[in-house]
Amino acid sequence: MKIIFKSLLASALVVLCSGVLAQEAAIRKSLAERLPQLKSIDEISKTPIPGLFELRVNGADIYYTDAQGNYLIEGNIIDLRAKRNLTEERVTKLTAVKFEELPFKDAFTIVRGNGKRRLAVFEDPNCGYCKRFERDLQKVDNVTIYMFLYPILGADSSDKSKAIWCAKDQGKAWQDYMVRDLQVPAAAAGCDTTALARNVELGRTHKITGTPTLLFIDGSRVPGAVDAKQVEKLLSDAKG
Repeated sequence: MKIIFKSLLASALVVLCSGVLAQEAAIRKSLAERLPQLKSIDEISKTPIPGLFELRVNGADIYYTDAQGNYLIEGNIIDLRAKRNLTEERVTKLTAVKFEELPFKDAFTIVRGNGKRRLAVFEDPNCGYCKRFERDLQKVDNVTIYMFLYPILGADSSDKSKAIWCAKDQGKAWQDYMVRDLQVPAAAAGCDTTALARNVELGRTHKITGTPTLLFIDGSRVPGAVDAKQVEKLLSDAKG
């Protein structure tokens, strides 16, 4: 009896998988014909809404379509019963950054006190909110800050980031400019600044769209210029 049941279950799973693959193929074919400008679809999956499918494009861009690929929907799915933004949760999961996998070679460090607590920050030197954040961050002690220069606000941001990255003491140059309003000498010729381009690409991959953006060791992300008291709480929460 058990053998018969297992055989029936296996057959049912094969049929189910075949149906899912056929459905996915039909959606891909329909969208390719009707919307050729839509870039390669990474994944198609069912949503909690009957007949509605999720399209994952470019790693973490989320759209929705019907079973026939007649409609393309851009927006958020809100679970009203659970009061959850399912689209936002999905994007957050897809763009999550594992702290220990960050390319620390492309950042410089600022260590205060014993440096036991750790924090990564993406900032643009032309960001006014970043300057406010940096001045308040001076109050946070016993922390190691991994500073990822993230020049996304224009060509001048790139020039300033290169000057700071190429400085003999990067941490001092950064704080001289952001906290003490001192100018930083231009980057010397021949200085390797490819780390900055890698930072921009990393940020785009993980949907870091504004500065400052803070990343904590538990994988949590906080956008915006939070004050020192909030940073202390976030560091404590991340440590568990």
